[in-house]
Amino acid sequence: MLRVVLLALLGVGICSVTAQDLFSADKPAATIEKSAAEKKAAQELRRQKVLADAAEKQKNAPVVPPRTGKSETTVLFNGKDLTGWTGQPEHWSVKDGVIVGKNNNPVKVSTYLLTKESYDDFRLLATVKLVESEMHSGIAIWGRQAPDKGAPYTYAGPLVMFPCGWGMYDLFGREGLGVDGNPGRKVGKQHDWNELEILAQGNRLRVVANGTQIVDWRDPEPDRLKKGPIGLQLHANDVPQEIHFKDLKITTYPEDKLITLKSDTTEAAK
Repeated sequence: MLRVVLLALLGVGICSVTAQDLFSADKPAATIEKSAAEKKAAQELRRQKVLADAAEKQKNAPVVPPRTGKSETTVLFNGKDLTGWTGQPEHWSVKDGVIVGKNNNPVKVSTYLLTKESYDDFRLLATVKLVESEMHSGIAIWGRQAPDKGAPYTYAGPLVMFPCGWGMYDLFGREGLGVDGNPGRKVGKQHDWNELEILAQGNRLRVVANGTQIVDWRDPEPDRLKKGPIGLQLHANDVPQEIHFKDLKITTYPEDKLITLKSDTTEAAK
């Protein structure tokens, strides 16, 4: 349970943890409140240590410059069907010009709708919305389809999480990457549309949500990164979920510039 709570505070997994989740209901209220406060303080200390350790790794991360290649902009979703994508048909469909990821029965291993093309350096624009459940979704990059991990369309590699989590996670790898989810939680919308820009160049990843930069991360182990498909996540869960994606557009080998950043917003690192 403690690991679940810590991952939740770091932006991994469930969106919220309450005192009722942590303690039995038959304890006196005062005892629960005191214990909850102590737990919260301890968890915050652990969170700060994880972030500090990650920041130290960032200082020593090698700099892989942006790759060069032909810059082309492609609309990844035509608004009509899933041409150019592959995934489990029972979980992915198109409705009213939107990609819908949905489950009514339990999903034991997170499943993904994957692009048939692979990418290394790119700018991805997407508009996303969590419709049902409180579990995060995400966009996976720089990895691989991983049928050896328990499901035919699961993914191994870095995941940009949203909403609620708004951090990053290394699927079937290093797990939490120590990316602070708080900047995303400040500007993100839990059950409404969020506009994302993901700029992936070299071993540097930047994310803008709703006009504000929320992530600027450089992978300290760049040899892990692969040219791979883009994956839209439907998270493992025992309860029904629904997640929507639209306005998906990718530019390969883009200019080193965030194009959706509003001039009056503060970057996540400041």
